[in-house]
Amino acid sequence: MIRTDAVKLTVISAVAFRQKLQNKESVLTILRPDYKQPGMASISRKTGEAIPAANTNLKKYPLDAFTEAAELTRSLPYKKQKNVKLSRDMMVEELKDVPADKEDEVVIDSAEYQKIVDHYSDKNGKLSYDLMNKDFIRFAKSSKVVKDMVAEKKSAAAIRNYVVSNKFKNISGNHDLSGKQLKKITELLDEANPKHVYKEFNAEIRKMLSAGKKK
Repeated sequence: MIRTDAVKLTVISAVAFRQKLQNKESVLTILRPDYKQPGMASISRKTGEAIPAANTNLKKYPLDAFTEAAELTRSLPYKKQKNVKLSRDMMVEELKDVPADKEDEVVIDSAEYQKIVDHYSDKNGKLSYDLMNKDFIRFAKSSKVVKDMVAEKKSAAAIRNYVVSNKFKNISGNHDLSGKQLKKITELLDEANPKHVYKEFNAEIRKMLSAGKKK
C-alpha cells in the first residue's frame, strides 16, 4: 500500500491525487468540497496528459484543472483507496481501503521516494531520466564490483539491480530497502514518464558485457 497526501489546485478549489483502480488502471482523481461527484481522468502513456472520463463534468472539473493536477502529481506515489470524501476545509478523509493483494502490500515511505525523485530532477524540478541514467552509468564504470560482475559474465539484470539498489539505498538513506521495494520504486518512476526508465543504462550494460566477451 503506497500513500501520499493529495495536492491542492489553484485553477479551482479542489484537491487531486493519482490512484490505481482494482483493474490496475492508473487514474487522476480531483475532488471538490462543493460537489459530491469526483472528476476522473486517465493518463496518456504517450504524452503524460490527462484525458477526462466521459462522465466527468467539465464545467466543475475543467481541462485546465486536470492539466495542473497531472503536473503537480507527476512524480508522487499512488494513493490507493476505495472511497474518500473531501471536507469543507479541503481535508481528504478515507472511508474504506481497498483490500491489497500481495504486491500492493509493499510499503514505500513517500519521503524516501521523494528524495530519489528530487535527486534526479532537473533545474525546472522535473524528473529527468537523462540525469538518472548518466548517474547509473558513471557508478557502473567506476565500480570494481561491477567490473568483476562483467568479468564473471553476470547477467545484465544482475548488474542493473546491483547499481540501482546501491544508488537508491544511498539516496533515500534507507539501506534496508528490499528487492520488492526497489522494484516498486522503479515501477513508480516508470509511471512518471512515458518512456522506459533505464533505457540508456541498459544499453550501456550491454556494451560493457559485449566488450568483456571480446577480451
